[in-house]
Amino acid sequence: MRNFIFLQARMGSSRLPGKTLKLMNGKPLIYWVVKRLELINDCKIVILTSNLQKDDILEKWCNENNILCFRGSEDNVLERYYKAAIYYNADNIIRATGDNPLVEPYFASELLKKHIKFKVDYSSNKSEIGSNLPDGLGVEIFTFKALEVSMQNSTMQHHFEHVNEYILENKDKFKIYKDCNAGGFIDRSNIRLTVDTQEDFYKITKIINNSRFKTVLLYEELLRLVDENIS
Repeated sequence: MRNFIFLQARMGSSRLPGKTLKLMNGKPLIYWVVKRLELINDCKIVILTSNLQKDDILEKWCNENNILCFRGSEDNVLERYYKAAIYYNADNIIRATGDNPLVEPYFASELLKKHIKFKVDYSSNKSEIGSNLPDGLGVEIFTFKALEVSMQNSTMQHHFEHVNEYILENKDKFKIYKDCNAGGFIDRSNIRLTVDTQEDFYKITKIINNSRFKTVLLYEELLRLVDENIS
């Protein structure tokens, strides 16, 4: 089976422009995302960015760091994913985003195992499905077939702007697995560990700057750093 991590990222964020390459402890934000995602078993990482000129610098960074890069429509993200899946002949796609430098790789590996074992179309351990994980740590997985069905049947603008929207609005058409309580029995979904604003950036930089932070950090250890630095 050909498993891929499609990491969507761009330089044109409206709330924090250029955040993808803003430095955290001397490395761009996207570096920390990639380093965490590299810990997921049996997957290749591809950064999916737009074909706009402002994202040339992101492709350049990928080339300099030997990371696969695929470019497509900025607004039609679903099409970008679909074309990338065809290009790489992907069977399963883990969707990750470039604003989550603390994404949880070990739980993502377990989610992929269950996704394959249960032969489902779509899996998630994101905070909004009741995983109890903080916002910014979870991922989604879908099969190529689910992506293709979404591409063929989507009609609304938000279906194309967000890869998962058609699936979540048409659950009867897909076999879905939700890894509820992936983060344990204590609900941490109220904690934001994603970078949308300058405040978010400062907060997560403080964690990454901590001498105890390592990209291989386990979930419980990460939570201790979170509690000590941003609670």
